[in-house]
Amino acid sequence: MSRSIVRQSKFRHVFGQAVKADQCYDDIRVSKVTWDSSFCAVNPKFLAVIVESSGGGAFLVLPVHKTGRVDKNYPLVVGHSGPVLDIDWCPHDDNILASCSEDCTAMVWQIPDHTLTRPLSDPVVVLEGHSKRVGIVSWHPTARNILLTAGSDNLIIIWNVGTGEPLLSMDDHPDLIYSISWNRNGSLFCTTCKDRRLRVCDPRKREVVATNFEEPIALLELDTSNGVLLPYYDADANMVYLCGKGDSSIRYFEVTDEPPYVHYLSTFSSKEPQRGMGFMPKRGVDVTKCEIARLFKLHDKKCEPITMTVPRKSDLFQDDLYPDTAGPEPAMEPEEWLDGRDEDPILVSMREGYIPPKSRELKVVKKNVLDSRPTTRRSMSALDTNSLPPQLLERLLEEIQNLKATVLSQEKRICDLENKLSQYTNGTD
Repeated sequence: MSRSIVRQSKFRHVFGQAVKADQCYDDIRVSKVTWDSSFCAVNPKFLAVIVESSGGGAFLVLPVHKTGRVDKNYPLVVGHSGPVLDIDWCPHDDNILASCSEDCTAMVWQIPDHTLTRPLSDPVVVLEGHSKRVGIVSWHPTARNILLTAGSDNLIIIWNVGTGEPLLSMDDHPDLIYSISWNRNGSLFCTTCKDRRLRVCDPRKREVVATNFEEPIALLELDTSNGVLLPYYDADANMVYLCGKGDSSIRYFEVTDEPPYVHYLSTFSSKEPQRGMGFMPKRGVDVTKCEIARLFKLHDKKCEPITMTVPRKSDLFQDDLYPDTAGPEPAMEPEEWLDGRDEDPILVSMREGYIPPKSRELKVVKKNVLDSRPTTRRSMSALDTNSLPPQLLERLLEEIQNLKATVLSQEKRICDLENKLSQYTNGTD
């Protein structure tokens, strides 16, 4: 009799769950532009959403904690003269965001920590170099101030936003570029193109280093809508989340080094289709709840966070779920990267974000006398003397006697001083 072998994995039972209604972001006019970007970008401090606006392009930036209904007059980030097509938060500064638009420019913005009181219209820098609309912005994962843009002119430009100057460009693509993704250390990036080819590019050599891939290591047929699939890869957990734009589900998989390499885990489904999706960096998840990912699903008029959680009973920090993750510190300067240096992200511990729940706080078996705050003139008879150990009761009584003796001696001294003062006053009259 054969017995099926169940694959062992700590992520096999990950489940998705939408947050409560009061933790959503309501009354957001999500952009209706027909472009295949995610329309949403999020980091541990802010949520940014491309929105409808008259007279140009705009996006909304909210503090992550500011959930609920968004006032219709809430100030937007404006500045583009055409619709905004893509946005991306800088991985090395949670207040810096890049945007690009149909107006053929990309812009870099510094978002203040305080809530905006008026529209933000002054970018830190405007990047002009494309001849057609700019549809993609993507920050370098490890080098400071390096930003990639791609436009409908089939041109890729890599900028140093610190100086506002282009560092290099590539025009190897014969058709419209759909998406771009850096590898972990930023030495290469891959692109998808309208000609249905996947290309791996070395930007510093200004060349495509790989195009004709052999058979894929895994092939999965997905029953999904005609919309584009937005993939999000979690390098810490080796998991991939696939979100179909116009679809109403999020499928997630685990990637391993052994065949069959890609393992389907589960699907989170809801009634409403998604207009876009944001993916929180790992350092922004709640480790006290064993949350390993948080996605921000865009509806027509709201944004709904969805948490991905590993069910665990223990309330201790789960080391195996949270290896050190990419932190906000850049690993190198733009000149170093341009000269050929490669560095992996500088990692930080997730343990620092762990706050023990109250149930794990210090428990005192015996009553702590110092926590008892007696009311004024509370007598010894009001204390529950039966609950005190005999030695402690004896010591307390002794201290009370000593205090009484001290009070009596001080009262005698006060009387003596008052008498002397009276004699002195009478003698000088």
